[in-house]
Amino acid sequence: MNKKIFIYLTFIGLIGLLFSCDKEGTKAVLSDSPTIQNLVSVPDLTLKRASGTNVLEFVGSPLDPGFQASVTYYLEAAAKGTNFADPVLILSDKQDLSMKISVSDLNGIFLKKFPADQVTSLDLRIRSSISVSSGTASFVYNSVAKSADATTYGLPRLDLINSGIAQKIESPLGDGSYVGFVKLDATKAFTLKDPDANIVYGGSNGILAVNGSSLKVAANGWYKLAANTKALTYKIDSYMVGLVGDATPNGWNTPDQKMDYNAVTGTWSIKITLIDGGFKFRLNDDWGWNLGGTPDNLTQGGANCTATAGTYTITLTIINGTTGTYTIVKS
Repeated sequence: MNKKIFIYLTFIGLIGLLFSCDKEGTKAVLSDSPTIQNLVSVPDLTLKRASGTNVLEFVGSPLDPGFQASVTYYLEAAAKGTNFADPVLILSDKQDLSMKISVSDLNGIFLKKFPADQVTSLDLRIRSSISVSSGTASFVYNSVAKSADATTYGLPRLDLINSGIAQKIESPLGDGSYVGFVKLDATKAFTLKDPDANIVYGGSNGILAVNGSSLKVAANGWYKLAANTKALTYKIDSYMVGLVGDATPNGWNTPDQKMDYNAVTGTWSIKITLIDGGFKFRLNDDWGWNLGGTPDNLTQGGANCTATAGTYTITLTIINGTTGTYTIVKS
């Protein structure tokens, strides 16, 4: 890995030094020279499939805005020299600046932005966000960036044959265990093909077999498909992410407004017309998994997201299966 570090500072507008907190009439004073968080160390980013279960640690130092505050940190990467015009989010956390991720998970994230089996020069930074006065004001700081070379590895795959669209599931560790989100049509039975070994798999009742029967589902939609070519098992679970809320066409009633998955970016999106009100993201029309909050900080069971009337493209990024971020762009 190239050990040279190219440093630059990006500072996102912090205007105003004083603001008041609602709680008990106290005031918080924003320092005119806050101590910005720092990305202290970056691990070796030469990623290898054989080390897929190894854990990498990114270490930072905390933000000190001059008063006690709840801070959310975001670890981001972008192609070197692009000034983070199109960053990829690696991790987010509250208060903790020791961020850990497995090699296979990081490789999967990088593959959504950067080419496989190549060295890519990256800039990495920690972005922090604090909110005050019941969320009516927010402040964002960016750390000095660190540069590092990252090497990704391509993933073994199983192609879906006759599913109606070109799609695949992948094996993050190359160990015969494959998983991915796929869009299935109840009228189109499909098989799984290993293009490297030229083997076709089918099956029934969760049992996978070479040249087995075509697989099928009962209803159209998005599914999480897992298959293990060593244990000869498979599992197909409904995975339909949707919007629900009084801002959406069906209000708080089902069915939710279903989003589509983009396997390249790893995001869910929908173009939708909303009215003034609130909305949340949930899975399979059920409250067992639901995300709410602000665009840069979605949490399980969080507060309603808000929208004004209009037509929007909403894009959701799910992080570690339990939190996330979203963008909402008016058409």
